[in-house]
Amino acid sequence: MADQHSIRTARQSVRASVTALALAASLLALGVGLSWRDVIHAAAPAATTTAAAPLPAMTTPVTSYAGVVDLVAPAVVTIRTEARLSRRTRGMPFAREFEEEGLGSGIVVRADGYILTNHHVVDRADRIAVELADKRVLPATVVGDDAPSDLAVVKIAAMGLQALALADSDHARVGDVVLAVGNPLGVGQTVTSGIISAKGRTTFAANDSYQDFIQTDAPINQGNSGGALVNLQGQLLGINSQIVSPTGGNVGLGFAIPSNMARPVMDQLIAQGRVRRAKLGVTVQPVTADLASSLRLAEVRGALVNSVEPRSPGAQADLRPGDVILAVQGHLVTDGNDLRNAVSSSEPGSSITLQVMRDGQPRTLTARLTELP
Repeated sequence: MADQHSIRTARQSVRASVTALALAASLLALGVGLSWRDVIHAAAPAATTTAAAPLPAMTTPVTSYAGVVDLVAPAVVTIRTEARLSRRTRGMPFAREFEEEGLGSGIVVRADGYILTNHHVVDRADRIAVELADKRVLPATVVGDDAPSDLAVVKIAAMGLQALALADSDHARVGDVVLAVGNPLGVGQTVTSGIISAKGRTTFAANDSYQDFIQTDAPINQGNSGGALVNLQGQLLGINSQIVSPTGGNVGLGFAIPSNMARPVMDQLIAQGRVRRAKLGVTVQPVTADLASSLRLAEVRGALVNSVEPRSPGAQADLRPGDVILAVQGHLVTDGNDLRNAVSSSEPGSSITLQVMRDGQPRTLTARLTELP
């Protein structure tokens, strides 16, 4: 039986070789190159071992972002401001008046002329001019501005403008490709590219501001403030706001206000000219590794309650010093900044659920929020 099997295998190998040689001759006659190594490989019997896993499918590399830019560029504007300032010089009986000029960018968010930008771009401005992508220059008025979020909305008398849709910034991931569009240093509209370097960042300029920055290495410079950080679908992912640099120029550390933080602020500014924020009435501190161990926490995260204001929503919810707030409305709390942002973005008068760890035991509390003065 073994000899017959060997004979059959030999006959199959011979037939395959003849077939391969005939195919080679045909291809040569048709002008198709084929090496003898290819012929020998084709003639060899099929391997009996298990085939290796297939390689991942090759994707076509992106060689241009021009389509995204065509969609985004008409919705990004240049904002120029003038402010009349007075300064008294020592020994002079009167103050001198002078004008200070400012430059920034903005994003058309509604076709009827509403433009989102940074608070610091239009702060203290007496005159605001908006230059559209088609080179029209129109006067603008401030609809509302909000220093804690560094956002403002201005309005121009124009209709039928191309507006940017806002992305869901919570779904953006570190490593995603992004484009920054604005007017850096007044050179004109400029597009730069990079990736999302980090999320949930705070910067040294925290003070009383609300921060949850998207960090990017897309080059951003002075004049980009208020401009757009967009994804490759042409959606507004963030509003470029700050850079961190020892020189004042770009070193790859740019920060943008995420669209999910900007959206409720923008909507309130358009609707009522100001922003209402909720209050919980607690002070907190970060959770360190040592604290997490002593408090029997599974992870090094959360907001450790230091104090609770009497008769505040936190007090009425039975929050106590020493409690660790781990989640708000099911969203994990990494630190005090997360807690502050979650509370402030809630509606005054609404109720929120808090997941708390107290004395090593999980608890669920409900707080009815009041309005922050």
